[in-house]
Amino acid sequence: MTEERQRGRKRNRADRSKRKFTSDKVAVEKNESSPSVSAAASDGVSKSSFSFIEKMKARLSGGHFRMINEKLYTCSGEEALKYFNENPSLFNVYHSGYQEQMSHWPQQPVDIVIKWITARSSSLVIADFGCGDARLARSVKNEVFSIDLVSNDPSSVIACDMSDTPLDPTSVDVAVFCLSLMGTNFPSYLKEANRVLKPRGWLLIAEVKSRFDPNTGGADPDEFVNAVCELGFNSVSKDLSNKMFLLFFFRKRNKQAAGSNIEWPRLKPCLYKRR
Repeated sequence: MTEERQRGRKRNRADRSKRKFTSDKVAVEKNESSPSVSAAASDGVSKSSFSFIEKMKARLSGGHFRMINEKLYTCSGEEALKYFNENPSLFNVYHSGYQEQMSHWPQQPVDIVIKWITARSSSLVIADFGCGDARLARSVKNEVFSIDLVSNDPSSVIACDMSDTPLDPTSVDVAVFCLSLMGTNFPSYLKEANRVLKPRGWLLIAEVKSRFDPNTGGADPDEFVNAVCELGFNSVSKDLSNKMFLLFFFRKRNKQAAGSNIEWPRLKPCLYKRR
């Protein structure tokens, strides 16, 4: 009995050792596999955090754009110039937001302007009022005076108030305003275009359609055309077919003084809603 009891105890110890080895092995395998699970979880959290940060950056950027955009539509050109001179980095913030907004438009008005210019002589001198990233100048062979409130490259963009440019009188063939009649004193921009244009020179204006909807507080397109004609232009054509913007084509009259008491319609500010 004693020998049997001893053999039984040995078997029990062997079984316990085997169970412990198996348990330890499973524990080791679990521990070895846990780093990959932890890494995957960590990677998921990292991606989620990155996505959240990018969304917050986009939201902040969009908020800055809307703030600057409203400022530009509700102040004079002189005030806007001072604003960007004091906060030059905001100009890039604004144009980044502007490009984001334009990316949702099915057609860009600047593309139509570029097509119109390239269909004509490359000898025509262009003044691009409110040029933004100066895409027009980069897209045509013509000499282009790119004008805006801020210039990141003084060799290619003239920084000034659009109502007071350094261009010589009767020195350009085409004046372009592509979504740039933004200031409360926009008539002074058109007067400056009239000053620098040669007789029979072209005035091209593209503007957001909602600014010309009398039913929502915008200007009557015909009243706007009449005011520009009083300034010393003939209306050649207008295109109201696009859902996003309107196009106006004018030509400067020969040797006729501009009207001095023109009643300009109010152009409704184009304020972008928060997405």
